[in-house]
Amino acid sequence: MPQSLRSTSAARAAVFAPLSGTGRAELVEQRLTDAIVLGLLSEGERLPSEMEMARRFGVATVTAREALLALRAKGLVETRRGRDGGSFVTGGDAHRATLRERVRRLSRVELRDMGIYYAAISSSSAELAADRATSDDIDHLRRVLAGVDRTDEAASRRGEGTFRLEVAALSQSARLVREELRLQAEFAPLIWLCLREQEYRDHSSAAHTRVVDAIAAYDGERARTVTRDHIAEAIEWLLDEKADLEAEG
Repeated sequence: MPQSLRSTSAARAAVFAPLSGTGRAELVEQRLTDAIVLGLLSEGERLPSEMEMARRFGVATVTAREALLALRAKGLVETRRGRDGGSFVTGGDAHRATLRERVRRLSRVELRDMGIYYAAISSSSAELAADRATSDDIDHLRRVLAGVDRTDEAASRRGEGTFRLEVAALSQSARLVREELRLQAEFAPLIWLCLREQEYRDHSSAAHTRVVDAIAAYDGERARTVTRDHIAEAIEWLLDEKADLEAEG
């Protein structure tokens, strides 16, 4: 049994992992946007330099520069001059406005497909974890849940990602862990938009508890079902949100 995954650190590392395919500025921009909105890159944090960012992503320096320009235009990043200068993550309403625009652009079919794929990966991890987790692992999962401040939206989003990465680690499948990390960077900010509401934060906490209980009981089918249904409900909320945005014009 591997040691518990350092989920937040692993997720942050995934933010700057090399991009697959062509190194377009839009891909760099989207990766960083999602990381900021998800809370993996926190308000006031300094981003790597353009040269360092280009090296990590495997793109040209000019591509990294174009991505940062786009982030500044969105209000997600600000640039400061001087010895202690650089590009820094900003806070405020720009994050939510960025996500709302992304929801507008995606079709209902794309949103449902996103949820189906994410549910398939996360529910498979939960099922395998029920077969492979030890009592110490179960205790650790319960501590992870207890440490999340469900009264805070950002903390709940981070807690959501951390919990799912911990469960993926307990599957003992390196491929599932890598895919969970990739999907969190790509989809999680949208899927868990519902966590801005306290009702859904409480609902998410209860769903996580049921998953841990199922893993503790070695009930893989139950762990899979609860995980799948939890994500499906988040997608239904997202589709309702899209309808509301469209109704606004």
